[in-house]
Amino acid sequence: MDIGKLFSLEGKVALVTGGSRGLGREMVLAFAHAGADVIIASRKLESCEALAAEVVRETGRRALPVACHVGEWGQVEALAERAYAEFGRVDVLVNNAGMSPIYDRVANVTEALYDKVLDVNLKGPFRLTALVGTRMAEGEGGSIIMVSSTGSLHPTADIIPYAAAKAGLNAMTVGFARAFAPKVRVNCIVPGPFLTDISKAWDMEAFKERARTSIPLGRGGEPHEIVGAALYFASEASSYTTGSLLVVSGGSGI
Repeated sequence: MDIGKLFSLEGKVALVTGGSRGLGREMVLAFAHAGADVIIASRKLESCEALAAEVVRETGRRALPVACHVGEWGQVEALAERAYAEFGRVDVLVNNAGMSPIYDRVANVTEALYDKVLDVNLKGPFRLTALVGTRMAEGEGGSIIMVSSTGSLHPTADIIPYAAAKAGLNAMTVGFARAFAPKVRVNCIVPGPFLTDISKAWDMEAFKERARTSIPLGRGGEPHEIVGAALYFASEASSYTTGSLLVVSGGSGI
């Protein structure tokens, strides 16, 4: 068995939402290094363009930057159309874009905030998966990766709308796996605490103290540590895996 070929994405096209920073950025770079052309989508076009230039410079792969607010149904549809217009196919879709705003009390969560959280974390991934997955199933197949959160499994009081949306994403993983079988695999990465841009707002000393006692590996994850799970689901290495949730959390929550 050629292990290199097992994880290869040579000749594939990968679309990553929330792809310009954090975990999305690491996945974009990993997919390109594995041989894929990439579509980098996020709200800020300049950030997508900067990463696209880096991809081309480092890997020689094609990289298409696209501005897209995944909470907007029409923008998600436009993203799908742009991807197929430019490349004619999408082999790997990663629904990575998300948001988890902070609130002080549950009663202070406004309707606008609630709707925004559900739109970005659940509605957008639903529509994009429906569009791209349908084309995959009608064509040569593909792999769809949801990015959830351990908050969906162990909600805390300060992330209830976010946790509910991500729990919905877990359910959609299983539903879409059935809907698009047997040609399309749909799986979900469930990350725990990762030290991405979001962690800059944390009290890191307090986090490190909690991590020593509450996370078996004793620390938060580094962004590049998501790559193994992403490459597994994106490639033929997971050819007999669909409808699965893979927790990548350093053991937190077990």
